[in-house]
Amino acid sequence: MSLLLAIESSCDEMAMAVLKDQREFLSSVVASQIDIHAMYGGVVPEIASRKHVECVSLVLKETLQQAHVTMEQIDAICVTKGPGLVGSLHIGLQVAKTLALAFDKPLIGVHHIAGHIYANNYEKDIVYPALCLVVSGGHTELVYMKSPFSFEVIGETLDDAVGEAYDKVGRVLGLPYPGGPIIDQLAFQGKPQYTLPKPLDDDSYNFSFSGLKSAVINLAHNMTQRHEEMNHENLAYSFQNVVVDVLVNKTIKAAKEYHVKEIMLAGGASANKGLRQKIKEEVDKMPGVILSLPPMSCCTDNAMMIALAGKVMYDHHLFSDLSLGIKPHLDLELESIEEE
Repeated sequence: MSLLLAIESSCDEMAMAVLKDQREFLSSVVASQIDIHAMYGGVVPEIASRKHVECVSLVLKETLQQAHVTMEQIDAICVTKGPGLVGSLHIGLQVAKTLALAFDKPLIGVHHIAGHIYANNYEKDIVYPALCLVVSGGHTELVYMKSPFSFEVIGETLDDAVGEAYDKVGRVLGLPYPGGPIIDQLAFQGKPQYTLPKPLDDDSYNFSFSGLKSAVINLAHNMTQRHEEMNHENLAYSFQNVVVDVLVNKTIKAAKEYHVKEIMLAGGASANKGLRQKIKEEVDKMPGVILSLPPMSCCTDNAMMIALAGKVMYDHHLFSDLSLGIKPHLDLELESIEEE
């Protein structure tokens, strides 16, 4: 039996969880700051790190109490080492290193995106070779995995991440932060009305959303100049339809080229209902291919996903020493485990 304590603090959530063995969670605690940052229309790094300092002790105490375990019973400590906000990452890592030193526990530095991907291990084992579409506020990537903890980034955004584009369009519509979930809701109430360009509609597996975002901004500006009223539901529908089509079309194309057995979604935007619905429709047409959608509780930043990735590293004895530092910009491919 193994008991892992996981810590995630890469952005505006301070989260901790205790994982028993493969996928039994004894506790999961998330201290969110979303209401605070909503006042500023986005995450303010200095505020995020200050709030982490204020709540980290309480989150640790509640996590251990919920799990009915003590630090002495923990076998290893998993912590996000990057990518993310410098101040936020630093606090989580210092807590993890302090606990590792004080209680003589192994330390496991986990890549944040690897955590998002391994949220798909929450209910079952990932089937390899697999392809994961990572979609979040800071990342849009297609990751091919030929074996456990083997990462090959075959496509990525050239500018804005998809979640970032959603939030910027949300601001155009006057929506509160974060705009993504609200645009998703509005899209299901809308219908085709506005024509928007399909960004980077080519044979590559890369993405680009800045042009689409600019097209929405220009459309809104021109309508304002003409004193025309914008239909928010129809614009949300038109915007989301273009985004989802590009994401799903490139994912399906890559899945066929790489002959994968499983297609996965990961990241905060993987909770998007429109994306989930569209990719399910397309994967259902592919015999022999499994679709894995992470549970909603594992889409946004949380410590369960860090624990699930950390468990793979624990089983492969991939430990870090106390010299481990934060890595705000961290290449996922460098985290790959070589096949034996």
